[in-house]
Amino acid sequence: MIEIPPFLPFLIGAVLFPFLKWRRLREGLLLLIPLLVLWQLPQFPHGSFWKVRFLEYELTLLQVDKLSLVFGYIFSIMAFIGFLYGLHVRRAGEQMAALLYVGSSLGVTFAGDLFTLFLFWELMAASSVFLIWYRGDRKALWAGFRYILFHVFGGCALLAGIVLHYLQVGSLQVGPLPHHGVASSLILLGFLVNAAVPPLHPWLPDAYPEGTITGSVFLTAYTTKSAVYILARTFAGMELLMWAGAVMALYGVIFAMMEDDLRRLLAYHIVSQVGYMVCGVGIGGAMGVNGAVAHAFCHILYKALLFMGAGAVIYVTGRRTFSQLANISLWRAMPLTLILYLIGGFSISGVPLFNGFVSKSMIIAASVLKEEPLVEILLVLASVGTFYSTTLKLPYLTWFGRGKKKVRVGEPRLNMLLGMGVAALLCILLGVWPKPLYDALPFPVHYKPYTPDHIVGTMGLLLGTVVAFRILLPEIRPHQTITLDFDWFYRKLGRGLLVLSSAHFTEWERRVQERISSWVVSLSAASENPFSFFLPRQKAEEMRTHLRRNLLSLGPLFGLLFLFFYTLFFLWLS
Repeated sequence: MIEIPPFLPFLIGAVLFPFLKWRRLREGLLLLIPLLVLWQLPQFPHGSFWKVRFLEYELTLLQVDKLSLVFGYIFSIMAFIGFLYGLHVRRAGEQMAALLYVGSSLGVTFAGDLFTLFLFWELMAASSVFLIWYRGDRKALWAGFRYILFHVFGGCALLAGIVLHYLQVGSLQVGPLPHHGVASSLILLGFLVNAAVPPLHPWLPDAYPEGTITGSVFLTAYTTKSAVYILARTFAGMELLMWAGAVMALYGVIFAMMEDDLRRLLAYHIVSQVGYMVCGVGIGGAMGVNGAVAHAFCHILYKALLFMGAGAVIYVTGRRTFSQLANISLWRAMPLTLILYLIGGFSISGVPLFNGFVSKSMIIAASVLKEEPLVEILLVLASVGTFYSTTLKLPYLTWFGRGKKKVRVGEPRLNMLLGMGVAALLCILLGVWPKPLYDALPFPVHYKPYTPDHIVGTMGLLLGTVVAFRILLPEIRPHQTITLDFDWFYRKLGRGLLVLSSAHFTEWERRVQERISSWVVSLSAASENPFSFFLPRQKAEEMRTHLRRNLLSLGPLFGLLFLFFYTLFFLWLS
């Protein structure tokens, strides 16, 4: 069997897509490619394939093991769900960008060397930005520019780290890296930008809510989870990541609670949920890494389901904030969308019988095994906040508006419901029967999520959150908000640089230029009259005139002497 790199069908599909004129043929191609890759993945033998010589380097385009395969499975499944949900999209460019985005993410996942990884890393950023820009308004345009600026910065740091790493060790192989040193620090910085670890995260809640309805669904799945994959492969067990992830989990929840925009609230929860994964990678060991990978797998399904549900509301109503939805009631008009969304909400909250329960709890259990009670507390608090904001507050403010205004809306398109249905079915299936997921993880799994104490403890926290929500219900009112995050500092810094460059810096530049010009004039004069360096100007001019009068005739003599000695030297050599 010929092992075809999983990214190749997606890249070829992106090239062929514009030339396909029949709509049904395009739709069939979008659904067939992920199914083809998903069928092929279990047949891959473990090892390194597709080795290519480039200049003096050996590049490995396909490196297969259990870690890369489990991400390959979920990336392919998500591609099928995303294309099914967006099957009605007629913009060929948007579908091409999605194909390139999925293909480049798989390229990162199966890259066996750092140079190949970097190329796909940059292609991932370049293709995904169009899923934001295709929305077509000014906010999306500027959000896309800010998005790409962050990723260019991260890519530059990653490339610099790769170059230094190669100069130090002479190898480009993707594998565990040192937890110290300039090269490793730059590589880690590049990975942390894509993982949206604070304070490097503002690009995510800024850009994801501004993407197209289908584009944002793809954005939730690939960039941050590709970063989690590569962190698990290169920096597993790094204590810094454990603490950064624990803080990140609670940080995203706190900011999500303040949001008025549906998708911005969910975007902050991506920051929070990726925090669990980063924490699991930092804890390390079989339990920590397995928990991070399992949670990444489950997160892609339920977060896509949540974004599809929010996108369906925006698609049929044209409204994207709780303030705009407050005067209408949608639960009668969109009951299926509400039910499917709630399945995603129960999953992200770790409710028993849903997939988040079998993955998130594994990371918390890993923190217990590592004897880090503060990390455990932060993760549990983040879980409570997640249930409050995504499963209680968001559905209540979105579907159960207090106004009596009637709107003529209904369920979204059939393909959108089918996409949500497939994701919801997998969320329930993995929650009830986690064995297929556990068998695919990189290390043997001995963890059992369905124990009496775990179920009782989880349900106690969730019921307590429901009681708190019921008590606070009269005070819950949608209101427009402007959230100040770390991007406030970046914006202020940018404006400060603009002010500096337009005023003070320009004046400073003029003075420096005048000083340099005076130095050039002085050096030019000194080259004509060297005595000007150490004699007064008048005396220097007299010496210059005297030398010119007496030595001017010596020029030809010096030339003849040079030719004479050169001739003697040449004859001596011969």
